[in-house]
Amino acid sequence: MDLIAPLFKMEFFGADAAMVWAFAIGFAFGTALEKAGFGGARKLTAQFYLYDMTVFKVMFTAVVTSMVLVTASAAAGLLDFGALFIPATFIWPQIVGGLLLGVGFTAGGYCPGTSVVSVASGRIDGMMYVLGFFAGLAVFPVFFDALEGFYNAGGLGVVTLFDVIALPPLLIASIVAALAVASFFGATWVEGWARVRWPHLKP
Repeated sequence: MDLIAPLFKMEFFGADAAMVWAFAIGFAFGTALEKAGFGGARKLTAQFYLYDMTVFKVMFTAVVTSMVLVTASAAAGLLDFGALFIPATFIWPQIVGGLLLGVGFTAGGYCPGTSVVSVASGRIDGMMYVLGFFAGLAVFPVFFDALEGFYNAGGLGVVTLFDVIALPPLLIASIVAALAVASFFGATWVEGWARVRWPHLKP
């Protein structure tokens, strides 16, 4: 067998083992977020004030690392890229959803994932966030019929960067990685500028 991943889809293990792996990976990821300070709203909101861009650097690193590894694995015949689950694009509801998430993140300091980490750390503000999105999940079905048209608006199907840019996938991944490195230097410069511009803000 040339293609050995994704392992679950190719039945290397069953649903029960997949749940165990999901729990273990999720626990490890949550622990890493907490150790990095991402379970606290002050650290997370610091990026919006520009004096601590750690969140930007870490998340961009995660995205670029995944992109490079997936692309290289597919090129080496270790991964069936077509077997990966990629959500479909619905441009208008996703733009609005992204704006709402951004407003909530800026106002309170958490995204859904980091709010769960904060709950595990016993933070009350994170608990309020988690209650909020569970309330949203409960209310959404009530209004779904009225929102269904917008919910499905701008459907483009599954679209990836490789579909949009007519270049070899490995070249695209390399370009994105280079942009990431440049952006890290830029983010560090912005941090220094912001700390001089607003010295009362403490990292």
